[in-house]
Amino acid sequence: MIKAVIFDMDGVLLDSEPFWQRAQSQVFGELGRPMSQADCEATMGLRIDQVVALRYPDLINPPSQQTVVERIVAEVNRLIRLEGTPKEGLDHALTLIRDQGLHIGLATSSPMTMVHNVLETLGIAHHFEALHSAEVERFGKPHPDVYIHAAEKLGLDPEACMAVEDSFNGLLAAKAARMKALIVPDPALVGDPRLAIADLKLPSLARLEATHLR
Repeated sequence: MIKAVIFDMDGVLLDSEPFWQRAQSQVFGELGRPMSQADCEATMGLRIDQVVALRYPDLINPPSQQTVVERIVAEVNRLIRLEGTPKEGLDHALTLIRDQGLHIGLATSSPMTMVHNVLETLGIAHHFEALHSAEVERFGKPHPDVYIHAAEKLGLDPEACMAVEDSFNGLLAAKAARMKALIVPDPALVGDPRLAIADLKLPSLARLEATHLR
């Protein structure tokens, strides 16, 4: 029986993937390695420090990896404050989950400073009982620890939780944590056969129904 729903953040609570793409394209471009659309899609769901580590050897006279990370995160946070809006159906989903008496948590690859920025910008912080970022984990998604520890913060076993994801890496993390997984795929992943490992697939959170939460 499902006792909690644990949301991913980027691409689930708000359409922030374009913000990440714009910020990465800007910063990596300034350092001599522009980011293509395919590059962005391939790293969707990974921690930003993992993305920077992958691209760092090809950058031209870069500052430290941490500085590159901080520059990208700062730009994404700026874009969230200026342009961030909730994903279609988010308010409906949060209200429905609460009405079913379920707990709500968050498990994200993004840093906690960004988590607070997103929840404040969208005005939804009051819905969440537990917040967990993979920035404190040894490994980010697709490793399951971020989901396992988010469940622990709710006082629940992972098997009693349903994860809501938009990326394949996040979906892998949720399934590895032994959670039921709902995928609301990023537009770039619509029709991707790998998403068949999800327990449930919806085109939008607006389509979430009480029967999906059992």
